Amino acid sequence: MIKECTMAKEMLPSFLQKVEVVSEASRETCVALSDCLNLFTKQEGVRNFKLEQEQEKNKILSEALETLATEHHELEQSLVKGSPPASILSEDEFYDALSDSESERSLSRLEAVTAHSFEEEGEHLGSRKHRMSEEKDCGGGDALSNGIKKHRTSLPSPMFSRNDFSIWSILRKCIGMELSKITMPVIFNEPLSFLQRLTEYMEHTYLIHKASSLSDPVERMQCVAAFAVSAVASQWERTGKPFNPLLGETYELVRDDLGFRLISEQVSHHPPISAFHAEGLNNDFIFHGSIYPKLKFWGKSVEAEPKGTITLEFLEHNEAYTWTNPTCCVHNIIVGKLWIEQYGNVEIINHKTGDKCVLNFKPCGLFGKELHKVEGYIQDKSKKKLCALYGKWTECLYSVDPATFEAYKKNDKKNTEEKKNSKQMSTSEESDEMPMPDSESVFIIPGSVLLWRIAPRPPNSAQMYNFTSFAMVLNEVDKDMESVIPKTDCRLRPDIRAMENGEIDQASEEKKRLEEKQRAARKNRSKSEEDWKTRWFHQGPNPYNGAQDWIYSGSYWDRNYFNLPDIY
Repeated sequence: MIKECTMAKEMLPSFLQKVEVVSEASRETCVALSDCLNLFTKQEGVRNFKLEQEQEKNKILSEALETLATEHHELEQSLVKGSPPASILSEDEFYDALSDSESERSLSRLEAVTAHSFEEEGEHLGSRKHRMSEEKDCGGGDALSNGIKKHRTSLPSPMFSRNDFSIWSILRKCIGMELSKITMPVIFNEPLSFLQRLTEYMEHTYLIHKASSLSDPVERMQCVAAFAVSAVASQWERTGKPFNPLLGETYELVRDDLGFRLISEQVSHHPPISAFHAEGLNNDFIFHGSIYPKLKFWGKSVEAEPKGTITLEFLEHNEAYTWTNPTCCVHNIIVGKLWIEQYGNVEIINHKTGDKCVLNFKPCGLFGKELHKVEGYIQDKSKKKLCALYGKWTECLYSVDPATFEAYKKNDKKNTEEKKNSKQMSTSEESDEMPMPDSESVFIIPGSVLLWRIAPRPPNSAQMYNFTSFAMVLNEVDKDMESVIPKTDCRLRPDIRAMENGEIDQASEEKKRLEEKQRAARKNRSKSEEDWKTRWFHQGPNPYNGAQDWIYSGSYWDRNYFNLPDIY
C-alpha cells in the first residue's frame, strides 16, 4: 500500500504537466476558433457592404441606362421625323426626351459611386462603362406630370406570398360562372385598379407617334399592329387580379415624356364596363374604347374575354383603326405554377383605306411549340396580302414579305412533321402544365424588319407583382397631385393604397367596406328610382363600326370637379 502511494506521488507531477499541456492546447484552440469567428464576421460584414455597394451601383447604372435609352430614342425620332434633336426643340414640340441636366445628373451619380467603389475594391470599370454606353433600351426617363418630378422605381412594400392560400376553396363552387360576381380575397389581387391596368395599353405610345409620322398607310398599319400586340405584353406573368373598379371611379394619367394624357371611368358595375380616352399632347392621335372583361372559371383555368371595341385615330391622316383584344387565359389555378397565354384572332381595320390586319394569337398546343406566338398578314380591301407579321406577344414583332414568310412556314411545317413522326406520344390527354417552347427567342426570317421589342422589366419586378417599369408608377401620388385630381381617382382608394403599403389586413377590411358602401348606394338609388349618371362618358355607337360603345363627353381637363359622388 505504501509502495503504491509512493508510485502515485511520483507520477502526479507528470500527470499534472500533461493536464497543463492539454489545457494550454485547448486554450489555444479556443483562441483560434474565436479569431476565425471574428474574421468570418468581419468578412461577412465586408461582403454585405460590397453587396450594398453593388446594389446601389446597379440601381444607378439602370437609371443611367434608362437616361441614355431615352436620349437614343430622341435621336431616332429626330431621324424619323426629319427634325433636329430635341435639345434644340421647345418642350411643346417634343415630349419624349430628358433634359441634358437630368442626363448629366444621372451619369454623375454613377461616376461618383463607381469611383468610390474603385478606391474600396480596386475594380476596373472601364469595360462596364463601355457596355453601358453601347446598351440600348426603349424605356422612358424622368417625367414632369401632375407634380411627380421623378417616377419611382419600386413599390413601398413587396408582394405577399400566396403559397398559404387556396383559391380552390373559393372557386370550386363557381365552375362555369362569371367571376365578376364573385368576391375574391385581397391576397389574390395586385395593388392596381382595372382602370390602371387598362392604362398599360399606353406603355409603348412611341409606336403611335411613329405611325402618325409615316406617310405610307401600310407602314402605319404595321406600327398599329405592333402597338396592338404590345398592349397585351404587360400581362405576361401578371397573375394577380386587379381590383374591380367602383361605379363612378376614375383614373387619369398625364405623361409629358411619352406625349399623352388619359382619362378613364367605370361607367357600369353590372356588367362591369370601363371606358377610356387618351389623346396625344401634340394633337396627333386619339385612342379610346370601352372594355367589358368577361371572366369564366373552367376548372383548372380562368379565361378573360375582353369584349369591347378599341379605336385609334390619326388626326393628321383623317384615319381610324378599330380592333378587339385576344382572349387571356390563366392556367393552374388549383395547383402548380400559374402561367398565362393569349389566344384568338385580332382583326385591325383601317376604315379609310379598307386595309386589314388579321393577327392570330396562337394557343400553346400540346408540346408548347406555339407558346406566345403571333402571326398574321396585312391585306388590302381586295384581300391581297401586302405584308406578313410574326413574333411573340411576350417579346417582339417582325414584318417580312408574304412569299418569304410562306416559304419559311412550309419548310418549318415539314420539319415539324418529321419531328412528330420520330416521337412516340405516351398520352393524348392535354396537360395544363406550362409547356416549354422549342426556343425562348423568335427565329428571324432573312429580310425581316423589327417593328417592336419589349422593354426589359426592372430587376425587382418579381417581388413587385411582376410589374413593368410603367406599371410601377401608375399608383404613385404626392400632395401636389392630390390637390389636382378628382376625389374619385383610384389613387385615393384606401384598399389599394393599403395593399401597396403591405398592410394586407387593412386592405381586406377597406375592400369589404367599399363594397358594402357601393351596395348600400345602389339600394338607395333603387328605392328612389334614380338612375346612375356617368360623368365623363356617354353611351352611343362607335363612329366607325357602329358597335355599342362609350364616347368621351369632354371637359374633364377643365378641372371643374363639382358634385362628384362619394365612393370611397
